[in-house]
Amino acid sequence: MPSPIDPVTLDLWHVIAATDEVPQGLVETTMLLGQKLALTRDAAGNPVVWRRTDEEQGDEIDPAEITERLPVRTGYGYTWTSLGTPPAELFPIPEYSEPDRVNMSCGSIGIHVSAPRAVENFLDMGHFPYVHTDILGSEPHTEVKEYDVEVSEERDEVLATRCRFFQPRAALSATEGIEVEYVYRVPHPFCSVLYKSCPEDESRRDVIGIFLQPVTEESCRAHLLQSMIDSTSTITDLRRFQQTIFGQDKPILENQFPKRLPLDPRAETPIRADKSAIAYRRWLSQKGITYGTIPVAG
Repeated sequence: MPSPIDPVTLDLWHVIAATDEVPQGLVETTMLLGQKLALTRDAAGNPVVWRRTDEEQGDEIDPAEITERLPVRTGYGYTWTSLGTPPAELFPIPEYSEPDRVNMSCGSIGIHVSAPRAVENFLDMGHFPYVHTDILGSEPHTEVKEYDVEVSEERDEVLATRCRFFQPRAALSATEGIEVEYVYRVPHPFCSVLYKSCPEDESRRDVIGIFLQPVTEESCRAHLLQSMIDSTSTITDLRRFQQTIFGQDKPILENQFPKRLPLDPRAETPIRADKSAIAYRRWLSQKGITYGTIPVAG
């Protein structure tokens, strides 16, 4: 018997697909929070989402005949929906609208682990030298330097700043190793946005987002976004670079146990480098998020 969905999770906007990959007039199927969904795009290219009944992947359908629709929004190249009553807007990523940026979806990848586990992995710098060797890290540069973390009540997000790490190849456009400065935002319980030093323009930052679709309590789909300052690389190469990084993360994530994220700080032994993960877990607990987590007992 699946556990009930907490009301905060129910009312969130959830990513379900890259918008330009959804066919017009054909059914695309997916799952969100254990519920079967279907989606398509109408003749104007607007996404339509509904609770799936007997539709199958690839079926032809007239979107005008779908009357019981779920809320839908498009943002950052993706389609978002909700099983509850979502807010008016998505969380902001203002850089995405800058005209000289290269914006792209970088794939949607299934992972056998909860969405909160995947967000926490995205916040972890300590694994860079061991999982992303000679790209995002290398020995002997293994130290996670002191950084700052805050939970903003005004913006309702977790923010980690002054994150610094030596990286042999911080981005596809990098030509040598540099100490990279990171800023991590968690503006949504199942989404995180990373800002990192841009090799091409020291005054600006590349933006990488991971939007997790909670398929079930112990599985999710990671939808990857890049918003880059890069005048030389092709979109294909930029996508391939990001997919290589995530391909290295996937087996590590899927070997984590338990699959759901424990929110009790005593459940897993943290170290100093885990400050952002500790703040994220506390934030989820304070918000009342139970989906994909193991709540604090009592």
